[in-house]
Amino acid sequence: MKNEATLKYAGATTYSILFAISISHMLNDVIQSVISAIYPMLKVNYGLSFAQIGIITLSYQLTASILQPFVGIYTDRRPFPRAVMFGMCFSLAGLLILAFGRTFHTILGAVSLVGVGSSIFHPEASRVAHLASGGKKGLAQSIFQVGGNLGSAIGPLLAALIVVPLGQSYISLFACLAIFAIIILGYVSNWYIGNMAPKPAPGTSGSPAIARRFSNATIAYSILILLLLMFSKFFYMASMTNYFTFFLIEKFHVTVQQSQIYLFAFLAAVAAGTIAGGPIGDKYGRKIVIWASILGAAPFAMALPYVSLQLTIVLAVIIGLLIASAFSAILVYATELIPGKVGAIAGLFFGLSFGMGGIGSALLGWLADMRGIIYVFSITPFLLLIGLVTWFLPNLEKRKAA
Repeated sequence: MKNEATLKYAGATTYSILFAISISHMLNDVIQSVISAIYPMLKVNYGLSFAQIGIITLSYQLTASILQPFVGIYTDRRPFPRAVMFGMCFSLAGLLILAFGRTFHTILGAVSLVGVGSSIFHPEASRVAHLASGGKKGLAQSIFQVGGNLGSAIGPLLAALIVVPLGQSYISLFACLAIFAIIILGYVSNWYIGNMAPKPAPGTSGSPAIARRFSNATIAYSILILLLLMFSKFFYMASMTNYFTFFLIEKFHVTVQQSQIYLFAFLAAVAAGTIAGGPIGDKYGRKIVIWASILGAAPFAMALPYVSLQLTIVLAVIIGLLIASAFSAILVYATELIPGKVGAIAGLFFGLSFGMGGIGSALLGWLADMRGIIYVFSITPFLLLIGLVTWFLPNLEKRKAA
């Protein structure tokens, strides 16, 4: 039989590794967020339609989604600590092509490479976060996730300050961030190599006892509910991250740079909300966090298209704070529901988040061309009402206490 390796908790929570992987996630997502941040510029420079903008997002997010489950399944059996560095090299290549590509098809190829890099990075980075958690899985996932949220917030701001006024070729300056991330990930990989352990016998590591309390049918319908919640969250987030700037420009006639600053406010709120979600989930349960995150954001999202600019930004910040913790809570809930499959779960759910976001962006772009961007923002908030299905999720905390 081939030797297999798995995760063990590396004693106490290893904050130096959690912060290192979080910083790497931040740099990775700064690179990724540059893509959506320059959409208004690309639309003007190349005469693109909203549908073509959606296709760019779809190309990036499909490559970022399709490979992730396979990477996760493979690394559950054969962990590949250097994968995080390898993935960042793909992102670096895509970034440089995006900086100097001057055709629609070249742009599609460039963003696809960035997507491949992301698909390699996320599953193994999630495994590192789990390994360094010391058992505080919600906290570890939040620290890891907040790095990505900060990167998604900072990227549009940097694009507004650098790329929009100076031109597309200045995207190449972001290559320095990719190189810095590769250096950090070298340190993380060395630690990871030193903390892998032989796979324990079935039933000997704490978490699997949780899974034995649920039937296969319960696990299956719980995963289906989690997928519905993912659909709700990421379709709505697609409207905000990819089209909020266009909404502000059309409705309030703000400049491109102003719209990017307002987008930064929303994404910064997402980052701030993520920090609280993990510890709250560890203390009070993931299900409560999912309830508050998705369903709680619905009334504010429904009001957003009908208020003044100032109130629009205030509501966007509130929505960002509330909706932020859903993904971390869903991901940790799934790993507790099916223990021992961190890479596969992370790959599946990160992959679905990108895939759903990409499909959502393409569909919403088509709808915006047909009915207008204001119409899109008036109907997408109803997706958050799908959060009601959270009621049917089993309570893992009660099971653990039983």
